[in-house]
Amino acid sequence: MPTKSTLPVLGFVAYSGTGKTTLLVKLIPVLKDKGLRVGIIKYTHHQVEIDQPGKDSFRLRKSGATQTLLASNSRWALITENEQDTQLSLDDMVSRLDSDLLDIALIEGYKKGDFPKIELHRTELNNPLFYPNDDSIIAIASDEVPLTPDDLPVLDINQPEEIANFIISTFFQTPPP
Repeated sequence: MPTKSTLPVLGFVAYSGTGKTTLLVKLIPVLKDKGLRVGIIKYTHHQVEIDQPGKDSFRLRKSGATQTLLASNSRWALITENEQDTQLSLDDMVSRLDSDLLDIALIEGYKKGDFPKIELHRTELNNPLFYPNDDSIIAIASDEVPLTPDDLPVLDINQPEEIANFIISTFFQTPPP
């Protein structure tokens, strides 16, 4: 099911060790320099612990608070405990972002769902492509041109500027201000 958000959403999918985070760390500043306000959703199968044992926020959350909001003058974070160990849908995750502050949401690691994705591929890892089995992949970013249909763009995984230009031309009719 496609995401219901009006905020453009683009996923980056790959096998572990391919360099999703490495690429995004390089890509986000390029998109920002081009005028885009970027939100990130980092999906992981592991337990997430963002505050630290011994800190007041950790102790308060562990005492049974359903939500804990940590705030300072420069940033804030909301931690919400799921009553059941269930995976949020992409719509649920995106709806928690403040779309008034963003132009696009980039999703790292959430392979499920029908939303546009760029597949990352490194030939030396010798992993098969997700592409043949996922129709929502709109491009492949690779260090070598893999065998794909001619109408599927192949981007250079080592050129974040090229990937940024692809994102802008795909999701925005006019470049951001």
